[in-house]
Amino acid sequence: MILPAILMVSFFTYYPMLRGFIMAFQEYNLWNLNNVKFIGLGNFKILFSSAPGNIFPLTLWNSLKWVAVSLFFQFIIGFFIALLLQKKFFGRGVYQGMVFYPWAFSGFFIGIVWRWMFNGNSGVINDLLIRLSVIDTPIGFLSQTSTALNSAIVANVWYGIPFFTIMIIAALQGVPVELHEAAKIDGANKVIDFWYVTLPFIKPVLVLTTLLRGIWILNMPEIIYSMTGGGPAGSSHIITTYMIEKTMSLDYGLASAIGLINILILSVYTLTYMHFSRFENMGDFS
Repeated sequence: MILPAILMVSFFTYYPMLRGFIMAFQEYNLWNLNNVKFIGLGNFKILFSSAPGNIFPLTLWNSLKWVAVSLFFQFIIGFFIALLLQKKFFGRGVYQGMVFYPWAFSGFFIGIVWRWMFNGNSGVINDLLIRLSVIDTPIGFLSQTSTALNSAIVANVWYGIPFFTIMIIAALQGVPVELHEAAKIDGANKVIDFWYVTLPFIKPVLVLTTLLRGIWILNMPEIIYSMTGGGPAGSSHIITTYMIEKTMSLDYGLASAIGLINILILSVYTLTYMHFSRFENMGDFS
């Protein structure tokens, strides 16, 4: 009875993974299917070469910046909002709905909205900055190599804040009231109670959410692709958007090599993160 499910997963998941692994070591271009051949590490040599026009090293740096900056601000702002929403105030339910609102949309839609907001001619962000006398003339945020990726990071931070807010609120609500009462009896103030009671109790959730969100951010090309398409001149490409570009150019061998590098990066990140966070010593989530 489980055979259909096994076949479906094998055909749509495991077979493409195996096929992609093989193609990473092939010269596989749909424009020249009659000349498909194994070239060993040839695709990887192309990616890490110092040839003019090779932007893959820049893509790796952009990927690190994209994940690190987005994850840091998503976590900090999400944590702060979660702490504020713990307190009862008038209209808290409405405000919670407004905070969680962005999470209901797709990354492509968010990218399109922010692309309009950052528009150099009619964007609302330029309009606000001019009205506040911050700038004198409109800035082409998405058309300049120095600001394109940073603009996409701003959109990604806004998009990811609700995830941390939702998860951290749920974790905070799970802290037993008895622990806070015991800490208060022992003379602990709010800062000590938060640092020695609340934070250790919710640490497993914090570690798991940051780990998962880091993986998702690196594997989420939608915002960048819909805002800048990796441009201008490839300055805002991350590893997944660059892989899409090579796929669209029908160079499946090079695209598969990029995908394999992405898997290796995520594997190293996950193992390193779990080692230094001492994840195995945090107890059972159940």
